[in-house]
Parts: sequence; C-alpha cells; structure tokens
Amino acid sequence: MAKEIFMPKLSSTMQTGTLLEWLKEEGETVEVGEPLFEIMTDKINIEVEAYEEGTLLKRYIGEDEEVPVNYVIGYIGSKDEEVPEESPGVSGTTLDDAGTADQVTEKVKETTSPNQAEEKVRATPAARRVAREEYVTLGDITGTGPMGRVQKADVETHVQQPKATPLARKLSADRGIELRSIKGSGSNGKIYRNDVENVSANNEAEKVVEAKRKKWSSTRKMIAKRMAESAFTAPHVTLTTEVDMTASMELRAQLLAPIEEQTGKRLSYTEVIAKAAASALIRHPEMNVSLDGEQIVYHPYVHIGLAVSIPGGLIVPVLKDVDRKGLQALTQEAKQLATDAREGKLQPDSMRGGTFTISNLGMYAVDTFTPIINQPESAILGVGRIQEKPVGMNGAIELRPMMSLSLSFDHRVIDGAPAAAFLTELKQILEHPYQLLI
Repeated sequence: MAKEIFMPKLSSTMQTGTLLEWLKEEGETVEVGEPLFEIMTDKINIEVEAYEEGTLLKRYIGEDEEVPVNYVIGYIGSKDEEVPEESPGVSGTTLDDAGTADQVTEKVKETTSPNQAEEKVRATPAARRVAREEYVTLGDITGTGPMGRVQKADVETHVQQPKATPLARKLSADRGIELRSIKGSGSNGKIYRNDVENVSANNEAEKVVEAKRKKWSSTRKMIAKRMAESAFTAPHVTLTTEVDMTASMELRAQLLAPIEEQTGKRLSYTEVIAKAAASALIRHPEMNVSLDGEQIVYHPYVHIGLAVSIPGGLIVPVLKDVDRKGLQALTQEAKQLATDAREGKLQPDSMRGGTFTISNLGMYAVDTFTPIINQPESAILGVGRIQEKPVGMNGAIELRPMMSLSLSFDHRVIDGAPAAAFLTELKQILEHPYQLLI
C-alpha cells in the first residue's frame, strides 16, 4: 500500500513549511534515510529524509510552495501502484473527511500570500505552457478540472476573448494595459501590436512610475511576526551606558595571535562582550529569566543568542553555556554558528534554548539603538561602535575608545533597578576584563 509523504511538523510553533526543492524525481527509487526533499521553516533550511522505501509515485507540491504541516505532498509505494491524482489534504484524512474539493483547496490557499497566487494556481503542465505562450495569467482563469484545476481547454477558451496576437498580449502584459480596454483594428476586432502601442502612447502623459515590489519571503514573514509579537506583548524599557574599552582592546590584542593559531579564527569583540555578559548574568540571575505563562523561569545556565544578518533577514543562533567556556572555545563556536547561519546549514538545536541575546552593530556607524527582545527571553543587549571620544580623566581631558551599550528588558518581568545594576556590572567587567580570569 502506498505511503503518504507529508509536510513534517519540526517545532511546536511550526504551522506551515515551504518546499524548496525535491531531491527525487517521480519514478525514482527511494531508500529509508535517503534525503527526499528540502523545506524552509523558522528561517532555516532542512533536508527531510525518507521514512519509507519504494518508488516515488507522486509529487503534488511544486518548489517554493507553502503548505500546512501534515499536508500530503506525495506518495511512496510499489512501482505502478495507483495513487490519487490530487492530494487528499491533511495526512490521515480522506477527501470526504476533509470536506469538499473546494474546501481542501482553500486550506492550501489560506497559507499562500497574494504575491504567490500565480504560482499556487492548480493547472496541468499543458495549461501552463499555453498560458505562457499566450501571456495570460492563470489566476484569471476558472478551472473546470478536478478540484478546480485549470485545463488546457480552459486557457484556450480564455484567450479567445478578446482576440489578440501573442505579441499584442505580451506588450499589454509588460505595459500593464488591460486587453479589454483596447479596440482592435484587425478582423473581428482582433488586437495587434500597433493597437497596444497606440493606447500606451495615449496613456504616457498619465503614466505613473510604480514602486518596485518584492515578494515577502518566508524568512521575512517569520521575522515580522516575531518582532511584532515581542514589541506589542512585552513593554520594552531601554537603558544605555558608555564603556571605556581601553582594557578590553588590550586584552583582545594579547589573545588575538594565540587564539588564531589554535583555532584559525580571529577573536572579535563579540566573544569578549558575550563572555562578560555571561559573567554579569551569573552575578545577576534575575536578568537570566523567561516568562512562562504566569511563572518566571530562572535559568541555571547561560545560553546567549547572537543576532546574525543573513540575505533577506536575521537569524539568532545560540552559544551554549557561555559562562563555562573560555574565549578560545567561544571564538571557534561563534564563528562556526555564523558561517552555518549564512549558508543555511543551522540545525534546529542551534537556535533553541537562548536565555539572553546580543545584537552587535559595532561594524556600522551606529552608536545606540533600541533592540527588540527575542522572546521568550526577557532581555537583549545592543552593542554600538567603538569610537574615540574626549573623556575627563583625573582632571584632564583624554581621547578614549568608548562604546555604547543599550539594554532592552521586559518590564513585566524585570524592574529598572536590577536592570541598571546588571548594566553597571557589565560595564565594570568590560573596563576591567581581567576579572574574567577570577
């Protein structure tokens, strides 16, 4: 009996997944444990392995399509075994259980953004080919096939009204002119290229330059959702201070060569700040907390998330047990996490369990900013650039390398005084970093 292939649920918050690529073609043999397809969820790409062996009989979902978890996307079974022509919907249900064909189709449409509508229209390959040749939009066509699938005949019927040459259709599509608004000069009102160009010339004076539009990616959508939830759920309060980084810079300069010799990686200020923050969190456990319902969870470990910029978004891999590791180990792990993040190779475990986050914008011309808490954590540290500033020292003015720190915290969980004490402690450690050796 053929076995379902369904969109897996890989986390407690996962509702949908985007199928990025099939790694097997229909008709190919599949072994248990062999990579079958790749999906994107929670901002990371994951290869999903086959849990059945046999022949890949059917693939219902195309690349870059987003579907709900447990939705049947294909079948594995014996060669020549019959399977449904259309997906039965959510795994474990029949078409009758799930509802009518229109209702099952609507479940998939609910997970599809308007900008993806054209890609998600159900259509046969022949219908898509004719639509491309005739420059028509599949979303404008009512399908007569099973579950509303657009057939070749549906496209051919659609293009009959109004009549236009393929070039005229292409020009009208490129210039955003509705064919029905054009009076054709050909036989029986057929529209030619010149007809489109004439209308285009008449509209030129009224032409408005449109803004560039880009489809909202799954990554961007997830970031937007989480940032909005944090900003509108947790009352953010931000405290700022300046740190004299003279001693920390000297420490880094002394450790740079030996750490690079041992790891092949260069010690950065991010690792120094992370180690200092972990030390301060151990001394101020009321900052290393999360809110779980009506309970405050005091974490017995310090796992620090590091905000990493990736193409099209932001991701936060987690350094585990920072308080128990030296700068050499932290340098190696932090650099590897950043590389994996940018290459889309992070494993789900590398993004779980954070108790505090650091967002370092010191490489840019940024002094201070207000970071948004990475929930369910209760605090986040924003780091600005190091810049020489005149500072009063023993009755004289000196230029010192100063760095701004911005601490945002959830005022439901943390009060101002404990947050201020933590930030003061962190400042003292960075200005006297040899305390980290104690």
